[in-house]
Amino acid sequence: MKLLATTTLLAFFTTEAFRPDAFRPTFDRRLATAVRSTVSAGPSVLESVTSFGIVEPLAQAAAAAVRSVEIPVPSSVSPSLSVDITYIKWDAPTAGRGAPRPPPVLLVHGFDSSCLEYRRLGPELAARSGADVYAVDLLGWGFTTLDASVDYSAASKLTALRGFWDAVDGRPVVLAGASLGGASAILFGAESERVLGTVLIDAQGFVDGVGPMASLPGPLAFAGVSVLKSVPLRNAANKMSYADPDTFATEDALRVGRVHCVREGWDAAMVSFMKSGGFAPSAAVEKLADRPVLILWGRQDGILDGTEFVPKFEAALGAGSDVEVVWVEDSGHVPHLEQPETTADIIAEFLTSDKFLTSKEAAGAAQGESNNFPTLAVGVSAVAAAGLAATLVGGGIGGF
Repeated sequence: MKLLATTTLLAFFTTEAFRPDAFRPTFDRRLATAVRSTVSAGPSVLESVTSFGIVEPLAQAAAAAVRSVEIPVPSSVSPSLSVDITYIKWDAPTAGRGAPRPPPVLLVHGFDSSCLEYRRLGPELAARSGADVYAVDLLGWGFTTLDASVDYSAASKLTALRGFWDAVDGRPVVLAGASLGGASAILFGAESERVLGTVLIDAQGFVDGVGPMASLPGPLAFAGVSVLKSVPLRNAANKMSYADPDTFATEDALRVGRVHCVREGWDAAMVSFMKSGGFAPSAAVEKLADRPVLILWGRQDGILDGTEFVPKFEAALGAGSDVEVVWVEDSGHVPHLEQPETTADIIAEFLTSDKFLTSKEAAGAAQGESNNFPTLAVGVSAVAAAGLAATLVGGGIGGF
């Protein structure tokens, strides 16, 4: 039964080299206008979290810190030419003038998850690395725009992700993606010189597409996504996500992984994504080989077996590439939730190495060129995994 469940989840699992002058940000007038549209979404998200029965202090703090930014998108994404993207930012501790400072980090959540997934890692990483840390909701998931006129395909999710970064910061960045967020980070990084390096956390890099769900007719597709948000399925995946489910696979964790699913329009947005075919990152992995890559994997991951997938990453990136592999002990599929301090230390060491901080001038430039955006230094989020019934989609995963 466990093998069948694991296979089910795997079938759908979703959840240029560094240059010192690369820290120079680029903006245009259209994106500058989007920056001024940033507002706090915390009160409404916090109300959703508390009314859903979520009591974890870090989840509540993260919800209160959520902000929303209106970003420009092409008409192929939205006929209104804009969408609202939600996110959290944890500021780096104040550093002395001219002190070395690593590039900002953008955390991307897994399949059908939210920025609350990083409630535990975000503040720890900002404090330990000295970097500005962002966690963003992918379009159609989390607390972003849900509108029947918007396209929620994998391509639109990537377009909105790029637009988000242009709007809120714009500096060259280190991307970190967990599970399906790893697929997003791979595809973003493969096409952008602004991505200085990549952190892959138990990442989906070699599972392309969403299986049969992409070709299901509308009524069956809606039935499938209804199963995806069901308590029994989410609870099963919740327990599979951790090495220590008795401690971490709690009712509260289950609620954190489902809270965004009850929003009006979630079902249609999910069907839009499924019918687009989903992400296909495998061919893009090798394009990250010219920049530093950190592969971080829970030793006891029962969903994506690191002994199978880590060697695939190493082979695709090549022997001469700058790849570091670190195993997180006593952790399943979500080390950022199960071992957040250890995970933060590993990523902080990567960020503060000479891979990025090659000179005080480069670091000083990074420090001086951040947008003075409204930010909140509070705790991050939660999320892990849930699966779709094998008979409907051949597997799946959400976030807890």
